This record gives sequence, structure tokens and C-alpha cells, in this order.
Amino acid sequence: MKRIFFISNLLLAACGLNAQQEAKDSFYTLSPVEVRAVRASENAPFSKTNLSKKEIFKNNLGQDIPFILNQTPSVVINSDAGNGFGYTGMRIRGTDATRINVTLNGIPYNDAESQGTFFVDLPDFTSSAGSIQIQRGVGTSSNGAGAFGGSINFSTNEVIKDAYTEFNNSYGSFNSWKSTLKTGSGLLGNHFTVDARLSALGSDGFIDRAFSHLRSAYFSTAYINSKTSLRLNVFTGKEKTYQAWYGISEDDLLKGNRTVNYAGTERPGLPYDNETDNYTQTHYQLFFTQLLGKRFSFNTALFSTHGEGYYEQYKADQKYSKYNLPDPPSSGSPVTRSDMIRQLWLNNNFYGNIFSLQYKDNRTQATLGGGLSKYRGLHYGKVIWAEKGLTAIKNWYDLGAVKTDLNIYLKEQTQFAGYWHIFYDLQYRHVKYDIDGFRENPGLMVNNQFDFFNPKAGISYYKNGWKAYASYAIANKEPNRDDFEAGKTQQPKPERLDDIEMGIEKKQDSYNWSATLYFMKYKNQLVLTGQINDVGAYTRTNIPESFRTGVELQGSWQFSKWMNASANITYSKNKVKNFTEYIDDYDNGGQKINRYSSTDIALSPAVVGGAIVNFLPIQKLELGLLGKYVSKQYLDNTQNEERILKAFYVQDIRIIYTIKPKKLKEISLVGQVNNVLNKKYEPNGYTYNYIYGGQLSVNNYYFPMAGTNVMVGVNVRL
Repeated sequence: MKRIFFISNLLLAACGLNAQQEAKDSFYTLSPVEVRAVRASENAPFSKTNLSKKEIFKNNLGQDIPFILNQTPSVVINSDAGNGFGYTGMRIRGTDATRINVTLNGIPYNDAESQGTFFVDLPDFTSSAGSIQIQRGVGTSSNGAGAFGGSINFSTNEVIKDAYTEFNNSYGSFNSWKSTLKTGSGLLGNHFTVDARLSALGSDGFIDRAFSHLRSAYFSTAYINSKTSLRLNVFTGKEKTYQAWYGISEDDLLKGNRTVNYAGTERPGLPYDNETDNYTQTHYQLFFTQLLGKRFSFNTALFSTHGEGYYEQYKADQKYSKYNLPDPPSSGSPVTRSDMIRQLWLNNNFYGNIFSLQYKDNRTQATLGGGLSKYRGLHYGKVIWAEKGLTAIKNWYDLGAVKTDLNIYLKEQTQFAGYWHIFYDLQYRHVKYDIDGFRENPGLMVNNQFDFFNPKAGISYYKNGWKAYASYAIANKEPNRDDFEAGKTQQPKPERLDDIEMGIEKKQDSYNWSATLYFMKYKNQLVLTGQINDVGAYTRTNIPESFRTGVELQGSWQFSKWMNASANITYSKNKVKNFTEYIDDYDNGGQKINRYSSTDIALSPAVVGGAIVNFLPIQKLELGLLGKYVSKQYLDNTQNEERILKAFYVQDIRIIYTIKPKKLKEISLVGQVNNVLNKKYEPNGYTYNYIYGGQLSVNNYYFPMAGTNVMVGVNVRL
């Protein structure tokens, strides 16, 4: 009988906090229901960082989302253009964007096929965000792709009760600028609310020709009463960026040619001026929430995301036959080659439903949730111009893909024995992925199904400002689209992660500190080894065993009314066991094999730290000193000292001056000097190597960041 009672209790409970802690957990409890379903609560046994609207505002001068998150623990950011506009990237605990789960109001955002996140398609989205939570490690169950390095959840659905209008404008180095208009009705008749935003951003970039032209719009309207709410969100982003994804060679770096861009240089003479990436992405989200008595609430959301765009390239000396095009007429010798301009297109639709049923009493909170989504993508290419004539414009490849993702989870967190909380989280995920060929191998059809069980469990203790926790979580993840191009005989296996987290925190009115220990063990992690697959391409290969282990330390202190500081630092060890490297041997044909027993994982620094010191000499003025340190990183998994990114420390200065005139609510002047010490550094890169003429040729490429640069903003709130 006790067992039946215990099971019924599990089915009604999960993932939360008791009533006594609600006031201390306001970031969580004030979040909309659909967001709370995927966020970790205050007492959940996971490592996390919460950013409030005020904290987001301080950093929002137009740079992309990773730059807003730069000061959070274990984060390393980079930018193709070198100044945070256009294409940007980030890593958490050394893991890249394909292993970081991102949700927008609980709805999956990761690209279904590459599993990456392209924040350039969400220009100025942070201007609409009310809060952001970053979970490190596996974290709690969410919707969408598996989280191997972390999860990031954005919430824009908070209710703003008072009417407002804002003009946010900034300008700075490299002709970088942002113009934002925001307005909201507040609560109309205590039931209706409307919020809207228009944004335009642009930059010439630090790297040559790496310009970006970005536009976005956001609209949200809701009906709210004491038990029911209905909300519609529509937002869209349009980007045009000049390609800068090749990086620069080590030779150019040593010569001081830090801004060189190889994109477009296949064209004779001046580089091709339209070697650009062009994409538009539009999101539709419809939420319904119903309170069911005092303890239950139900939320469901329908969503649809449409994306369409292409990147354009000038390609020299191309064969017509490669593009399935007839040779042009010729009175002399046959014309079989020509310089061409091509476009590689992607047209996709991603749609589905998420839901959560939540239960809460004074000791237990539970969530039964999940989602069903379908992705339909069409990949195709066009040749739009040929120097020696083009007899027809048609698609030279036309390839479809369909992916279905179903997940369901049950979470519970229950208080017992006074100040203890027990947590568990059980998720089942089913993925069906059909690929109808690849650009370089159109005849390769892939049909895969994956069934994953992702359990998590933990315990936490909370009393008098002290918190301690421990958790164990398992995550599984399917390979990306490119991994499947390995061919029929070399299909990749899914990855698995076992994650152990232990932490302790102390919070007081004037200070807080925390320490987190983690051990993340991977099975069949997919990494680049240099091995050529059976279709002649370099794709990632499963390696049997690798791990990450480390300690994350954080703290903040309110020294006085006019000074406060916060800092974080991560010490980690990131290793691949029994790594095999493959190097092309152009002298003898085939590949040379090198074996290593234990080496550092690529792009995984052993030390990452950040610090902020704020001075408030007068009530209206805030001066901030922001520092970031990242230790040496290896470009591949061989731990070769000739293939590294050097350690760097970057210092920024931020000034905020706020006044409240009689006829306006607020005017804020924000100025930030980035990289004030003019440090020459490269946070990202890649390498490839080959043997020729009896010598090993090492080819390192880097993505340099800008030296000292400035952004100034004026924010007016009516």
C-alpha cells in the first residue's frame, strides 16, 4: 500500500520548491508557466545562472546574444566579424552550440539538422527578453535537442503592467549601430496587453568586408484573467552578412594582417562584393494556460517556424558538368569550364506542440510535460551566372529531409525531513530522421530512428542561506546531418553523456559564493579526427571515451553602497582517451595514423574566468570594470603545441548614467570601451594538416577579435 501511495505521489509531483522559499525564488516563480516547465528552480540540484532584465539591459548595445552571456561561468565567445555583430558563437564548458539546448519561451530553437543555434537570425532578440537562464551540464529536461554542455532558456512572455515606449539607439566603432523602438500597452481593462518592437542593426565589422545588415520585429498580445491566459507571439529576423567564416592563416596572423578576408577572392581582381549569407526566419507561437483549482495548472503551445535563405559564392574555373549544366555553344574548342556564381539554398518549416501539466503544494512541485515537432527541410542549389554563358538556370541538387521529434518527461522535487529536497526527472525521447541525399553525394539516402531514455536524479539541502546539492544525469543525442554523410558503411552512433554535479552555495544580504564540482563522461562523442570517410569527406567520428571534469567558483560582494563586485572562475580537465589522428599523405597516398593515449579535447581551455567591479560614486552614475580570461586552447585533439590558441585576458570598461526628467520616465546613457588594453587575441580557430615532400604541413586558421573599440548608447523611456 505504501508503494502505491509513493508512486501516485510521484505522478502528481516534480521540479520545484516549497511555499516557504517562494519569496527567495522570485526569478523562477514569476516566470510564465511554459518557462517554469523547462527551467531549474532555486532548489534544483543543477548548476545555473539567471540573468534579469536589468542585467540584460546593461550589456545590450547591439552585439549578438553570446556577448550578452560572456560574463557567465565557463562561457567562451567568438565572432566571425571580430566585433560581435553578424555570426557569433559560444562554448559552455568547452562544448559547442550543437550540444547546447536553446528554447524560446520553452519552444525549441536549435536547428533540427545541424543542431546548432544561429543567433544572427534573431537580431536584437534580447531587447524583448525578460529573463534568461543558463544551465551548465545536462540540467533539467527540456524540449528539443539533447543538452550536452548546457541549456539556455529565453523568456519574453512576462506581463508588463504599465504602458511604456522606449527608444534605444547605439553607435560605435566599425560603423556599428543599433536602433530599437519598443512600445507596450500595459494591462488594458485588467485583461489585455500588447507589446511590440522594431529593430535595425548594422556593422562594417572588424574583418574586411564582414558587414552585417540586420532587421527584426517582435509582436505579442495576450488575454489574461485570474485562471486563464492566451498569448500570441510573432517575431521575425532578416540578416544579410558578408561571409567571414574562413578565418585567417597563421602566416597572415604573424605578418599582422589581422583583418584579411579570403571570402570572395576567387574572383579575379577585386573580391566579389556579394559573397553574402542571406536568411529570413519567422516564428509563430500561440500559448494557452489554464489554472485548474489551487494546485494544478496546464499549459500548451502551438508553434511554427519558417526559414528561407541562401549564401552566394563566386567560384572560379568550375565544370559545367559538376552542376548538371550543358556546355554553352562554342564556334571553336568546346567550353567545359567557367567562372560561376552559385547560391546554396535552404527552405525549411519547423512546427509542433509543447505542453506541461504542473502540480504544486507546500512541499511538492511536479511537471508532466513534453512536445512533438516536425521539421521539413529542402536543400537546393542554383547557378545564377557563368562568365562563359549559362544556357539554363536550374537546381543542380534538390534534396529533402524530414525529422520528427517526440519527447515526454516527468519531473518532481519534494521537500522532506525539514530542509531536504529530493529531485528526479525522467525523459523519453524518440527521433525519426530521413535524409534524401547530400549535395556531394545525392544518392546516399539515410533513414534512422533513435529512442533515448534520459533519467536525472538529485538531492539538495537549503537552510539559513546555505544550499548544497548533488545530482546524476544521463543525456543522449543523435548525430548531426553532416555526420550521416559518412556513407552506408560508416554511419555514426549516437552520443551519450553521464553527468555528475555537486555544489555548495552560501547567500547573505551582502555577499554570496558557490562552488560546483562536475564530472562529464562521454561515450561515442563525435569529433573530427582527420579521417576520410568512404565518400571522400572529412566528417566527425565516434571516439569511445572522453571526459570533462572541473570546478566552477562564483562569488559576489556588496562592499558598500558605492562599490560591489562579482567574479567566477572555472578550472577543468578535458581529455580524450585513446585518440587516433589521420593525416593525408600526398607522397605515398592514403593516410598516416598517429595514436595518442590521453590528450586534451580541442577548444576546451583549462581555465576560464570573468570578473565585474562596479563603482557607484553618485546615485545616477555607475562605472563598471569587466574582465575575461581564457587559458590556452588546442585546435585539435592531439595536444600539439604547434596548433594552439594562445591564452588571453580582455578588459572592458562600462559607464551608465541615468536621469529621470519630469516629462520622461528615464534617460540612460551607456558607454562601453571594449578591449581597452588593445589585446590581440583569437578565441576560435581550426587546423588541417597533410604530408607533402616528406614534410608535415600544419595549417592553422584563426578568427581574430577587434582591438580597442567603443559603443555608446542612448536609451529613452517615455
